[in-house]
Amino acid sequence: MEATHEQTFNASGYSIHVIETEKYKTNTIMIKMRAPLQKETVTMRALLPHVLQSGTEHAPSAAAFRTALDELYGALFFADSAKKGNEHVLTFTMETANEHYLHGENDLFDRALALLADVLFRPNLKEGLFPEKTVQQEKRSLQQRIRSIYDDKTRYASLKLVEEMYKEDPYALPAGGLLEKVEPIDSSSLYAYYQKALAEDVIDIFVIGDVNAQEAVKKINEHLPFSDRLAVTTQTETGAGSKEVQVIRETQDINQGKLNIGCRTTITYNDPQFVAMQVSNGILGAFAHSKLFMNVREKESLAYYAASRLDSHKGFVMMLAGIDQKNYDKTVQIMNEQLDEMKKGNISDLEMNQTKALLKNQLQESADTARGMVEVLYHNIASDTNRPIEQWLKDIDAVTKEQAAAAAQTISVDTVYFLSGKEEI
Repeated sequence: MEATHEQTFNASGYSIHVIETEKYKTNTIMIKMRAPLQKETVTMRALLPHVLQSGTEHAPSAAAFRTALDELYGALFFADSAKKGNEHVLTFTMETANEHYLHGENDLFDRALALLADVLFRPNLKEGLFPEKTVQQEKRSLQQRIRSIYDDKTRYASLKLVEEMYKEDPYALPAGGLLEKVEPIDSSSLYAYYQKALAEDVIDIFVIGDVNAQEAVKKINEHLPFSDRLAVTTQTETGAGSKEVQVIRETQDINQGKLNIGCRTTITYNDPQFVAMQVSNGILGAFAHSKLFMNVREKESLAYYAASRLDSHKGFVMMLAGIDQKNYDKTVQIMNEQLDEMKKGNISDLEMNQTKALLKNQLQESADTARGMVEVLYHNIASDTNRPIEQWLKDIDAVTKEQAAAAAQTISVDTVYFLSGKEEI
């Protein structure tokens, strides 16, 4: 694959990361704003991007903003929030056509950057605050999104497991906000928080496309007047687990039970053993050939789905399955047995080879899109690590069975959460 040459420029108050490439037909600008996950602010941060993209000073409505994007040859704009370990990340993305392919256009990048700057620095205001009507409308939409999680039982079970397992940890907080915290927000409190975030968040700006790095940096400095700040980041701890496995059962009016087993590992993204852990999780449950899928679903026919997930920024591993409630005991037993098999190093050559091939394919597919490339690069920034994609691919190939087993040996089961129907288990 094409080597990725990231150039980083540290400006006053933020860092700019530029990748000059002709690989894409578009130029992408992404701004990532990072702050600690906190119960007092998580809901305002979840709401803020939606209020900001509802209109700017020069395009004061959602319709006017869409028109402004259309005038940039159908530019695309996205805004969302997510968590990285114990940090809450807001992302603003502007994707526009490469002006080199458009006859007579030579300022499209500049105009797209100006519109993005409008969203962040010149939002639509009424008497110096966000319009109350807009805030109330976006609050209702946020409440609807939060409530909809309850209807998606797979997602609900995953969030409940994290909430129960990390009760005293900010990681328990959902990036999408807390329902009970939505209503108290008003235009005044949200605007005050917007100003605080703009002044204090850790800022990283990415530009990927057929651009000149020095010129891109010059334009960013002109358009985005972030104030000076101390780049203070949150130290994400994996946290101490329970001495005994806690088992939590919840009943609802559902047909298919959701079994989620939460585990802790001391290995996170910036650990030298991270790639071995990635391979280990791949063999355990990340793919269709993995031990959980093959043994729980295919061999024993106990589950509708069976998989595992790894949050590399927290040291959190989750094994999950959709099962009939009568199969609870046997499924828990077999899932734990598969983890034990990993720890013992009972891994076949086929499992190793298939897992490595799929992990490398995932990484290369991510790098094939500008937005995917940014997400890969941001792992390094959020973890204060240097793992270039080319080296990452080589490291995956180099992982041995013994290293994968050693990574698995750091995994300990912490919490079992089972959401079932109202019949007896």
